[in-house]
Order: sequence, then structure tokens, then C-alpha cells
Amino acid sequence: MKHVVITGANRGIGFEFARQYSEAGYKVSAVCRNNSKQLTELDVDIIEGIDVTKASDLLRMQETIGDKDIDILINNAGLLHNDELGDIDGGSLRAQYEVNAIAPLRVTEVLLDNLTEGSKVALITSRMGSIADNGSGSRYGYRMSKAALNAAGKSLALDLKDQGIAVVLLHPGYVQTDMVGNRGDITAEEAAQRLIQRIEELTLKTTGHFYHSKGDELPW
Repeated sequence: MKHVVITGANRGIGFEFARQYSEAGYKVSAVCRNNSKQLTELDVDIIEGIDVTKASDLLRMQETIGDKDIDILINNAGLLHNDELGDIDGGSLRAQYEVNAIAPLRVTEVLLDNLTEGSKVALITSRMGSIADNGSGSRYGYRMSKAALNAAGKSLALDLKDQGIAVVLLHPGYVQTDMVGNRGDITAEEAAQRLIQRIEELTLKTTGHFYHSKGDELPW
């Protein structure tokens, strides 16, 4: 049975990843800071109380997973604040950077021994991290942190390729989640379906690329 590990699995896209992979017959390790009723109703292993910005929590996550191989690692946990020019808060910027950029790299590093040849790492990023695609400005912390995540993902792809591990950077689309006040063009269910398809298509030939969930390659 293939094993998938998902961070931020208690709600939104993360929950849909957990639900859909579980229904497809995967063994799912659902990592979250706070559990949710809907998550407890799934046939998954819940690893709760994990703040992905804390080294001690990441160590506890790794100890819980133990020596189980991971076929797919999905770094999904994220944080969005609406930082506007004239109202920039350093704490807000740092918080987003910690969750969106540093944590996915640290999670991947902590679980590196669980990844084997053929494993895949998906980083759920955003086209708001694209410098070339930025046509509206604002949201400084989110844009900066996702651009940093994209840089980390590209380096991970290069560093892990010789081990047979593929890495992909994925933009889910404008999804109806709590993060955006349930505004959006598509449901979390549809976004997860698309993202799962992109992960399925991922190979070492396409490692290190930045894709929209629809399949279009996005500019850096």
C-alpha cells in the first residue's frame, strides 16, 4: 500500500488530499496542528499537535512516522495575511515566511530518510510567488514567502534527482477555502483532484517545474 504524508490536513485542500487519497486506497498520514471532526471521520492516521515551524514538533512527527517509506510527501500547510503598503508588520511577514517557505524545506529534510527512489515531493505554492506574473502588487508577505518556497523547491529538485526523488511546485488555483474567506473559482475538492493528477504525472523528467493545477506551466 502506498503511503502519502500531508501537512495541513485538517481542512481545505489538505483535508481533500487526505480524503481522496484514502478513498483511493493509500495509507494516509494526516499531519495537522489542530484536528477536525471531518478528519477524524476518515480512515487515516492523524498526527496532530504539529506546528510545522517548531523543530521539536517536526521531530515528534518523524518519530511517529518511524521508518515507514513515504511515496508522496505533500507540503500543504500555509498562511496568508493581507499585507498592504503603509501597513506592513514585520511579525506578519516573518510568520508567513516561517510557515510558507522555511517549514516545507524543514519537513522535507526531517523526512528525507523516509523518501526512497520513486518518491515524490509536492510543494503547494502559489502563482502569487511568481515575479513575472505579478500584475497587482500587495500581499507582500505571502508573495515573498511563496517566491522563497519556489526557490527552495527548485534546489530540492536538483539535490534529490540523483536519489530518484522528484519534486514539483503546484499552484492550486483560486480555491474556496477559509484562507480566502471561501471566495474562489473552484472548490477544494476540485483543486485536490487536479493536484493529485499533476502529482501522478510527475517524473524525474519534469522535476523542479512550477505548474498550475490545470497543468499549465507557470513563469518564475
